[in-house]
Amino acid sequence: MMLRRTVWLWALLACAWCQAAVAAEARYEIGWPDLPQHKTWVVDLHMHTVFSDGLVWPTVRVVEAWRTGLHAIAISDHIEYQPHKEDVPTKHNRPYEIAQGAARDRGLLLVRAAEITRDTPPGHFNAVFLDDIQPLDTPGFVDSLAEAKKQNAFVFWNHQGWKGEEKGRWMDVHTEIFDKKLFQGMEVCNGNTYFPTAHQWCLEKNLTMMGTSDIHDTETRLKNTAADHRTVTLVFIKEPTAQGLKEALLAGRTLVWFKEQVIGKPEWLEAMFAAGVRVLPPNSRGKAHIFVPIENALPCDLVLKQAGNIGPAEITLPAKATTLVRINVQDPNNPQELKYTVTNWLVAPGKGLGVTLNVAGK
Repeated sequence: MMLRRTVWLWALLACAWCQAAVAAEARYEIGWPDLPQHKTWVVDLHMHTVFSDGLVWPTVRVVEAWRTGLHAIAISDHIEYQPHKEDVPTKHNRPYEIAQGAARDRGLLLVRAAEITRDTPPGHFNAVFLDDIQPLDTPGFVDSLAEAKKQNAFVFWNHQGWKGEEKGRWMDVHTEIFDKKLFQGMEVCNGNTYFPTAHQWCLEKNLTMMGTSDIHDTETRLKNTAADHRTVTLVFIKEPTAQGLKEALLAGRTLVWFKEQVIGKPEWLEAMFAAGVRVLPPNSRGKAHIFVPIENALPCDLVLKQAGNIGPAEITLPAKATTLVRINVQDPNNPQELKYTVTNWLVAPGKGLGVTLNVAGK
């Protein structure tokens, strides 16, 4: 009887501790602005738990993502690779089932997903928005992708060049699955690695650009910052639902936030730049110069290189800050048009985004 009471006491204390821990949770928003016709979601659709080769329980992934400001995640444990199967049974749908309650409590969208893990080549592919993972556990690679298509999944090719460009080359099987519309995107960035070949193929073949953490260990960050953040995808959605997220991914409305870079199609880079950067009226006008404050409300630094004839050769606009810039001009009372290239925002491999900064006249 005494032992039973002791066990119940410890159980009650554990419950109280868990409730206190939940009550003390803090979320740190990242701060990417919405666009005029779309909400901006920060998502990570590639991560692992102990149900494949990760090191944490599924609910931990939820807490980490919510704490660091994400809006949606997918736990994409490997289907074919189960190194912990002696201790954790192979149940492909179980990570989603375990995590969905914690995600619901925090208002975090969790989508069912899995990583189809075949030799490279042909490579690994993430299938997201699945109804049931089990049918994808089939011997044939193309058959597995076909099962994902039956469930109307969004599928993307993971870390194309992780074993080198030779093994990551585009093969006949990739042409086959591309022509059959069995995948719709590619990881341009995975963890700490950028894949310029994947970037170029996304442009050439109109594939959706993805950025993911592919996290296996615990997430040690308390927040995502300009100097230190996980690799994620910015998705521009029309409605804040799973269907809205899926529609945006299929339409290719994404940017990739990778280290100090933002990568994507020009139209979405331009829209985000316009949403976050503002040239304020000059503070003062001298005989041949003006002092102009430029506000960068984005959560990343912007590195600008002169592409025209007016303005400093280089300008760095720190994240979440206003920078005062001296501009030498012939007539400080006239409007000024400054041409720059944002060198850390890539519209193609090695090519920055061209922008124009308009300074008001007197």
